[in-house]
Parts: sequence; C-alpha cells; structure tokens
Amino acid sequence: MLSEPRSGRLAAWGNALFAGLVSPDDAALAIVGEDAVHRVEGLPDEPAPVGLTLALGRLRALGVTGLRVALPAPGHPLGLSGPPEFNARALEAEEAVVCFGAAFGLVPEVHEAGPEGDVHVEVVWQVLPVREAPPADVPSLGEAERELAEALRDATEMLAKLDVAGSGPVADAAIDAYRARAERGREVLAPGYPPRAVRVLELAQRVGLLVSLASDHGHGGAVSASEMAARGAALRPVERTARRAQVAAFNSIVEERERGVT
Repeated sequence: MLSEPRSGRLAAWGNALFAGLVSPDDAALAIVGEDAVHRVEGLPDEPAPVGLTLALGRLRALGVTGLRVALPAPGHPLGLSGPPEFNARALEAEEAVVCFGAAFGLVPEVHEAGPEGDVHVEVVWQVLPVREAPPADVPSLGEAERELAEALRDATEMLAKLDVAGSGPVADAAIDAYRARAERGREVLAPGYPPRAVRVLELAQRVGLLVSLASDHGHGGAVSASEMAARGAALRPVERTARRAQVAAFNSIVEERERGVT
C-alpha cells in the first residue's frame, strides 16, 4: 500500500471527469501515472481496445455516472457484487473498478517488459458485466476513520513486539520512501473528494505501510513456523481494516451521491 492501486486512480479521476472537474486528457494522464499506456477492451460496440479518453466517454454515454473501487482478497470480496465470473477475475488481479449507473466492471491486466530499471508497463482494462447490487463490506468514511485509529495503534504495537524498528536498512528505506512521497505533496485523490476522504486514504496507506513492514521485514524473534503463523493472524485484521478504508475513501463520492448527500 505504498502507492495507490490502479483501480483507485481510475475511479478517482474518472469520478472527477464525470463531475466536470477535470478535462478528459488530464484525467487520462493521472490514471496512467508512471505506466506507459492504458487501454480498455470489451466495451460494447468497440471491437478493439481503445484509449482511456475514448473509453471514459463511452462509459458515460452508456449511463455510467460514477466509479467504485474493489480491493478483494481471498475470503474477503471487498467492494464486489458479483457475478462469480467477475469476482474471480477481480480476485486474481486483487483489484477492480465497478461502474455506478450501468452494469459494467473493469479489471486490469498488467503486462511488463524490459530490463530491471527500465520496465515498460502496459495495462489493459477488461470490461465485464457485473451484478447491480450493493458492494460487499464497504464501510462509511466515519466508520473507516474510527477503525483506522484502532488499527494504527495495533500495527504500531505489533511493530514494537516484532522489533521492526530495529530490523535494519530495509525497513528504514521503506519509511523514508513513504515520507518522501508525502513531502512531495502528491495528490492522493482527484478534485471533488472531501478532505475527510483524503485524510482516511492517507491514514489507510500509513497503516498499510506498517503492516507491510511487519509482514516482510519484521523478523524479530519469531523463528518458528508457529510464531510466523501467529504473526500473520495478528496482522490480518489490521491489513483488512486498511483495505476497507481505502475502498471507503475512493468510493465516498459515489456513496454520498447514492444517499442523496450533496
């Protein structure tokens, strides 16, 4: 969770575009980010993949008024509503975008080529039918913020128990990278999102970083398989809370619109 999921960028900037807050070209540029190119395949009446600008316009013409994020994990279909075929594809990709206003979903297929340090990344978003139903297990922003406060405390305590703070240069480099990104003032959400959503997303990413450190670099004193299993069990609820909060932040505009909040 050191960076936004591609589905988050697509949903956030797509929502800003649909609201008339950014131009199509600016939205497409922000969605692509550091990737080389994004295309969209499977749109009705489009026999070949098309660029993001055209795809977003076609989705709007098909009735799409908003985009939601799904960040599923095994046993946790977060943000999904079915059918099983779409859920399976989203679970394999670990993310997806679900349209609001028309029964479509988009799942990214990421293709990488080139040597280390000069990797060329192309993303093809596959358009698939979805079930029009409430997304699974998505909290409100208020709920997510309350859950995150507790999760941050739990993650910090876990780091201390695992002695991650003293785990060496790998952990230090990860923390420094996170701080550098924050200091650059990166825009974590597109125009139109409320400050609370920005705050929740930033905190969710911070909790996700701590979980990543504890999972990947926190060797501490845990050396046996049972100790490693216990660590994973302890971190799993914290990681789930961070994912739920990310989805709540990205989806907040659509959720408010659905409830009639202006």
